[in-house]
Amino acid sequence: MKQILVVANQKGGVGKTTTAINLAASLAQMDKHVLLVDMDPQGNASSGIGVDITQLETSSWDWLMSEATFDDVVQHPDCGVDVVPSNSDLTAAEVDLLGAEDRTHRLRDRLENAGDYDYTIIDCPPSLNVLTVNALMASTGVLVPMQCEYFALEGLTSLLNTLDRIRSNGNQQLRTEGILRTMYDPRNSLTNMVSRELFEYFGDLVYRTVIPRNVRLAEAPSHGQPINLYDRLAKGSVAYMALANEVLRRHTVHAQSKVN
Repeated sequence: MKQILVVANQKGGVGKTTTAINLAASLAQMDKHVLLVDMDPQGNASSGIGVDITQLETSSWDWLMSEATFDDVVQHPDCGVDVVPSNSDLTAAEVDLLGAEDRTHRLRDRLENAGDYDYTIIDCPPSLNVLTVNALMASTGVLVPMQCEYFALEGLTSLLNTLDRIRSNGNQQLRTEGILRTMYDPRNSLTNMVSRELFEYFGDLVYRTVIPRNVRLAEAPSHGQPINLYDRLAKGSVAYMALANEVLRRHTVHAQSKVN
């Protein structure tokens, strides 16, 4: 089954775009056919994976507005991941979509003609706007990155309530894929306390993999490379490969449970 995964959190600065880039690149390294869709007007996922967003002739805005086809828009950087890039033009889509009849499922319709990918990873803005709703309506699952901080728990509860509303309003197949602990520092007592609470309340939804604070991981986007190309031996690279393996294992178990 094709997997369309949204990386989402209404709180900014939690490693959302870093996760979208590096999970996509790690899955590609494992011989999966992967598409990364940048739905954030900032375009950080695009530039962070090697697309020069200042030189784009067409972007995700053109694709969403039917001004360009998927083949016109898709980019093929060296990391093995196909990319639908964005830039500030996408800000206009928020206004353009508000009056459209298909305003909540435009992206879903576009992805139906976007090629045969094993995994489509969608990076969203750090807010619940029409672009994020489009991504959630198009997806099969949501991966939630979060720091182990007190206020992050409150934001997580709000996001999970939003996912319930999305299921009730047209995307019943939407799963909460998992909760990913990012910028993880086991020496911090608050980190350990919040981590324990996550397992207590959410159990198996919490990924066993954690993404550590890592200088090389923070440097990689400025070079337009995912961490597995920038420094494959870095702790961040090892962690994202472990996450990709865990994602694949979960999907295998899920597929087997549906068969049985």
